[in-house]
Amino acid sequence: MRALPAGLPAAGYFTLHNASPKEVALTSAASAACGMLMLHKSSEEGGMGSMQDVSSVAVPAAGTVKFAPGGYHLMCMNPTAALKPGAVVTVTLAFSDGSRSEVPFAVKNAQGK
Repeated sequence: MRALPAGLPAAGYFTLHNASPKEVALTSAASAACGMLMLHKSSEEGGMGSMQDVSSVAVPAAGTVKFAPGGYHLMCMNPTAALKPGAVVTVTLAFSDGSRSEVPFAVKNAQGK
């Protein structure tokens, strides 16, 4: 999770691995460290960058999806004081098959350090 100064939105980056033989989708994320945590996708079209909410992110059977700068990411709106570089915050990921996973995210500065 990359924290920005002055309470600006933070972004979460990670890689999802689906070991099952069926596609599954990430449908939501939540963390007490964020007022709201959303699934987002950055894209560029005609030299213009944009970002939009997405309702889910499909992870293919036996596949992976990377959440990285310039693509899919978690957008943490209204970050709390817990979201400071050096800390670890818990994010709960919810999937289309009804499963949930609590994942620790290391909080880094804007440069990812």
